[in-house]
Amino acid sequence: MSMTTRGWMVVVAGLALSAAGCAATTYTATWKAPNAQPFNGQGKKIAALVMTQNAAARRSAEDALARELTARGAQGVAAYTLLPDVNASDEAAAKAAFSAAGVIGVVAMRPIATDKEVSSTPSTMYMGPTYRGFWGPGYYGYGWGGAWDAPTIRTDTIVTVETLVYSLADNQLVWGGQSRTTNPSRADQFVRELVQGAVKEMKKQGLL
Repeated sequence: MSMTTRGWMVVVAGLALSAAGCAATTYTATWKAPNAQPFNGQGKKIAALVMTQNAAARRSAEDALARELTARGAQGVAAYTLLPDVNASDEAAAKAAFSAAGVIGVVAMRPIATDKEVSSTPSTMYMGPTYRGFWGPGYYGYGWGGAWDAPTIRTDTIVTVETLVYSLADNQLVWGGQSRTTNPSRADQFVRELVQGAVKEMKKQGLL
């Protein structure tokens, strides 16, 4: 891995310093380049890229990610500012735009699934002696005294995101992870949780 690769990787680590807790986000799988080594460097241009067909969501998320990068010493650049939405999927145009802007690294995020999970709190049935007769001492008085509300039903939205850290200097994937986030709300908070979780996993693997 080049010195440039190792240098800008550490910028990503700094994003976790002031992020809120990420209890709602869990990384279920991660990967690191076998030759990846930690290095302390800042000040490089890193593109914040969010791959989604929703242009408004893309801009909001890329702005949030770029702010996080910039706040910790990198020069975060939202990818949409380099390449119009209409050309976003054009690889040749993107390569030329990133090169012309002096971008040497990319933090790419791509939502790959959105699922609904339904959970409930079931009631429990108990067949005791008071059930044998309806009138007292029997079920009627017992039933009213032990009546509960209906079981609760909850629906959660689970978003699965792929986060990849690339070095453009040597066109190499440095680190990758797949995460699950429950009920994400604001884009900036969502991005912070994703980045903090990624940094935590990268530290575990000795990259930071």
